[in-house]
Amino acid sequence: MAFSQRLDLRQSQQLVMTPQLQQAIKLLQLNNVELTAFVDAELERNPLLETGDLDDSPLERGQAADSTGEALSGGFEDSYSPQQAEGGYSAGEASDVAELTGRSGIEERDAPLDTDYENVYTNSARGDVPVDTGEAMGSYTGSGGRSDFSDDDSSLERTLSQPESLREHLEQQIACDISSPADRAIALEIIEGLDASGYWSGDTAEMAERLGCPEEQILGVMERVQRFDPPGICARSVQECLAIQLRELNRLDPWMQALLERLDLLAKRDVPGLLKAIGCSQEDLMDMIAEIRALNPRPASGFDHDIAQPVTPDVLMRRNPSGNGWIVELNPDTLPRVLVSQRYYAEIATGPAAKLMSKAEKDFLTEQWQSANWLVKSLHQRATTIMKVAREIVRQQEAFFTHGVTHLRPLVLRNIAEAIDMHESTVSRVTSNKFIATPRGLYELKYFFTAAIAGADGQASHSAEAVRHRIKALIDQEVPDNVLSDDQIVATLKTDGVDVARRTVAKYREAMGIPSSVQRRKLKMMQI
Repeated sequence: MAFSQRLDLRQSQQLVMTPQLQQAIKLLQLNNVELTAFVDAELERNPLLETGDLDDSPLERGQAADSTGEALSGGFEDSYSPQQAEGGYSAGEASDVAELTGRSGIEERDAPLDTDYENVYTNSARGDVPVDTGEAMGSYTGSGGRSDFSDDDSSLERTLSQPESLREHLEQQIACDISSPADRAIALEIIEGLDASGYWSGDTAEMAERLGCPEEQILGVMERVQRFDPPGICARSVQECLAIQLRELNRLDPWMQALLERLDLLAKRDVPGLLKAIGCSQEDLMDMIAEIRALNPRPASGFDHDIAQPVTPDVLMRRNPSGNGWIVELNPDTLPRVLVSQRYYAEIATGPAAKLMSKAEKDFLTEQWQSANWLVKSLHQRATTIMKVAREIVRQQEAFFTHGVTHLRPLVLRNIAEAIDMHESTVSRVTSNKFIATPRGLYELKYFFTAAIAGADGQASHSAEAVRHRIKALIDQEVPDNVLSDDQIVATLKTDGVDVARRTVAKYREAMGIPSSVQRRKLKMMQI
């Protein structure tokens, strides 16, 4: 074998995951809260980024003039055409990396990151990102936006009273009912050990040793605290909590005490076992069970509520006033208003200070300028991608928004990806933790992707979510004398054109927290 040297010229293409591309991919899957935190961190790190209301600055008003378009106010067919999107993304083997680096036109394809790029990212329309006119959806302000309320109005919130906590409620009763300083100290120590439900799970012997007092004194103070409001507070078990409340109602008789001792049978809804253990009639047993159901096993549930943070939708949807189709638009309240300070960059890069800058400082300024432009561009691409995916979902699930969950179509990521010419991974990132406000409620975009269940005729298919809704509706319509088994539910669904196996019905039923037919029959008999 002879060895020789030669020169070859080869041309190849490859995708390089630069830090900017990784950042753009990361922005796709962030929800609005995480995006706001990320943008705030970039604003602190990059001196060339700033945020503010565009109405306050003539310079920014001029920069944003070209990016302002018309609101998405057309009908269904006019609003959701994939060809309307500006700067369409490529798909296929390049996956979401190629989509994030897609270009529209020669000028954008040839332009580097540090060229004259439109650097204002607002809630104005660009391509298929609509403008909110404030007429139908209300007035919104984003990050850095002006509030419609003055400082005097907002200060009114500081004058509102806070709800009374459980500790404050109990401390007031301790001050009124316990006069001994030592017993007050013990009572305060006891309420410190209460959990969120109002139960006490400490050790009286350990507390007595720590406080240097007899254990009998601890138990005596605890009995006094247990008579406080709310009834059942400071109980050490569910049985004791219910017993305290029944004692307050003067209903803790021997039969009721025996029922409390067999709460395990009550949890299993074993009526014959309870009748045998208590020795009362079935009518008396049902009356006692009804009284126990009226009690509160979590006495502290009325205090110290954590305020649930409402979900802010990323996409807003409403019916077209003309009655033909839907209007879909991004929620301007979730879009960060970020812009690149061109004036500051020009002053530093070309002003007198530029002569005093070292090479490292100039490199840093150039890097921050490119990073700021890329961030603004990535935010715009994120908004455009979310809009395209949301519009296609609404188009394909129009029957759901018109008629309800029973008309939800089977849908997978591939259907949306092929319709808008994107990769499935990009659609998956866009729909994660993104919500849409519809006339039928607030839904996560992932909700509309469900598996298909074959129809009884072998041709039509049904959404798994619609089948679950149908199963729950059948069970809700049950009567005690006719509780449906899983086999009966399968037969009923087959008459409605849904071919589903019994194990699938059992899986859906258990996922919804619905007990078996035997348990439901016992429960319904006890409610008679």
